[in-house]
Amino acid sequence: MKKLILRYGLLGGLIVGGILAISVAFGLLSNHDGGSMLLGYASMLLAFSLIFVGVKSYRDKQLDGFISFGRAFKMALLTMLTTSTIYVLVWLICYYFFIPDFMEQYVSSVLKRGAESGMSAADQAKEAASMQQYIEWYKNPLFVILLTYAEIVPVGIIVSLIVALILKRKNNRQLAGAV
Repeated sequence: MKKLILRYGLLGGLIVGGILAISVAFGLLSNHDGGSMLLGYASMLLAFSLIFVGVKSYRDKQLDGFISFGRAFKMALLTMLTTSTIYVLVWLICYYFFIPDFMEQYVSSVLKRGAESGMSAADQAKEAASMQQYIEWYKNPLFVILLTYAEIVPVGIIVSLIVALILKRKNNRQLAGAV
C-alpha cells in the first residue's frame, strides 16, 4: 500500500505542482496574475484522479477485489496528502524565490477588479482592510504553508470520500461465513 501511495501521490504532485509552476512562469513572463482559479482547481482534480487509480489498483491486485470504506478512505487520504505536500512545496519555492510580493500583487489585482466592476469606495475600503490581514499572514512562513494547504486539501478530501464510496466492496462470502 505504501508504494502505491507514494507512486500515485508523487505523480499527482508532479501534475499539480508542474501546472502551478508553469502558471507562475507564465504570469511572470506576461505580467498576468499567473492563471485562473479554474485552471488551478482543474489541475487539482486531474492530479487527484490518480487517487482513484491507486486505490483501485490496491483493491483489485492486493485485496482480491474487496476493500472497506475505511481502508479505501485511509489510502485515498494518504495519497492526497502526498500530492498536497508537493503542491505546497512547489508553491513555497515559487513564492519565496520568484514572487515574494505575490500577496501585494494579488490584493492590488482584487481591488482593481472591484473598482472596475463598480464597487463603491466604502466597499473597496472594507475589502482593502480585510485583504490586509492576508498580507500580514503571508509574512509568516507557517501561515503561507497553512493557507496553501487550505487551498488544496478540501478538494482532496472530497475526492477521497467519493473514491472510497465508489470503490468500497465487501466480501459477501466472508460475511456469510461469519454469521
